Amino acid sequence: MAVTDNNQSPALAEEGPLTRFLRATEIDSRMLGMIFALLVIWVGFDVASAFIRGGEGLLGGTFLTPRNLWILLVQTSSIAVMTTGMVLIIVMRHIDLSVGSILGFTAVCIGTMQVYWLGPLLGVGHPAIWIVTLFLGLALGGAIGAFHGTLIAYLGIPSFIVTLGGLIVWRGAAWSVIRGETVAPMDKNFKLIGGGISGITPGSIGATASWLLCILICLAIIALIINGRRQRRRFNFALRPIWAEYFLAVAGCLAVLGVTWMVNSYYWPKGVVDRWAQQTGVTVPPEGLNIAFGYSIPVLIALGIGIGMTFLANRTRFGRYIYAIGGNPEAAELAGINTRKITVLVFTLMGMLAAVSASISAARLDSATNALGQFDELYVIAAAVIGGTSLAGGLGTIYGAMLGALVMQSLQSGMTLLNFESATKDMVVGCVLVFAVWIDQVYRRTVK
Repeated sequence: MAVTDNNQSPALAEEGPLTRFLRATEIDSRMLGMIFALLVIWVGFDVASAFIRGGEGLLGGTFLTPRNLWILLVQTSSIAVMTTGMVLIIVMRHIDLSVGSILGFTAVCIGTMQVYWLGPLLGVGHPAIWIVTLFLGLALGGAIGAFHGTLIAYLGIPSFIVTLGGLIVWRGAAWSVIRGETVAPMDKNFKLIGGGISGITPGSIGATASWLLCILICLAIIALIINGRRQRRRFNFALRPIWAEYFLAVAGCLAVLGVTWMVNSYYWPKGVVDRWAQQTGVTVPPEGLNIAFGYSIPVLIALGIGIGMTFLANRTRFGRYIYAIGGNPEAAELAGINTRKITVLVFTLMGMLAAVSASISAARLDSATNALGQFDELYVIAAAVIGGTSLAGGLGTIYGAMLGALVMQSLQSGMTLLNFESATKDMVVGCVLVFAVWIDQVYRRTVK
């Protein structure tokens, strides 16, 4: 079979320009629509904030400012991490309503270990405290997820019922651990996981390291496109047009450059700069000293997990089994796939991801309460569905779900910026979830 470019098909010539563009670049139309919706949300909130209070955003408001966008990415990290696991669960035709409660329970256990156990035992500020609590939190979250998965896979209890019970049980367990109190403060090294500032140490990597990371990511994008084209030619698959390859490379690199420029445009507060200068002996000039935050640690954690989960879902046998089970559970079992084992492993992974989110949330707030993570399960499910994960199973992407998490957090952040009431924000989230499911149904019928 000869190797051909996508744009050489006679049928393609009869299609519209947008359809030809999407087919040539292989960009998911729903992904393009979600990016457009995100831009509309950002522009809308910036314009609205400009009318209400003014600001320094691109359109005169306070939403499209480096500070707000940097904080938005940090706030999205916790939800985005859990969303990567929720995609796999929904793809397998299951659901997990307990992730918010697991987050809350794990967070209070982490806080209790730091404040009441390891602090007095090892000494406040000991470098081993954050490592020990992080690993114990991961073990606890994984154990809870494995317990849920076992009930679902081996006892045949529907995942909806198991995780609904887990939502109630683990929220109550969180309260029983600390009796409604607030556990604080967190270990100074642990706080960096949340992107905050511990003394004069920021939970971010700074401008230089951010630009270096930007260059590495751009090189990786180009290398992936070149390698993908080489693999297509090797196996005689249809090739994307050269212009489409260049477009994807340029668009990807420009996006990374834009985000890097944005995070490097947000500077340390003056008080932190003064403390840093005092402790390091640096003289601050009269006009002040601008020190960029750069990429925050929770954002890097979320990106790393997103890349790892994408590889797991698309490049491993385990990931292929998950999608096979979601596409047709009976056929997957007849093909020799151990569906029960895969189910337990996926829920175990979900529990561990909830523990990572618990660490990010507790570190960012520098405290842990039994209310932490409340309603997060709804945001995680909504983000996954908005990102293109089908509730019918068998279809979903990690990057789409993470973009959906950014959409959800953008709505939350924008409404908070405009002083919307909490009840109004909850109603909007509910409406968005229903609308996303409706869009999914329409898309599935159209594709069929």
